[in-house]
Amino acid sequence: MTQLVQLAGAALVLAGFAASQIGWVDTRSAVYQTVNLAGSLLLTAVAVTGRLYGFVLLNGVWAVVSLVALARIIFSREKHHGER
Repeated sequence: MTQLVQLAGAALVLAGFAASQIGWVDTRSAVYQTVNLAGSLLLTAVAVTGRLYGFVLLNGVWAVVSLVALARIIFSREKHHGER
């Protein structure tokens, strides 16, 4: 089961990266940040259970950065909708 979670997390992060590199998605989009957040959270959870602290740090920071970016996107949209 842990292997499936690892593979799913890695697939999500890599899918977002690949999609951005070939121009399918903007790195400043909610889709990109959501995929990164989901993947990094899965990888963080596996790293925590395995006591792999380097990977906890790497993926935990990745998740926090993605969450902050996603929050900025969401709040920016709300702000712009309120200006109409």
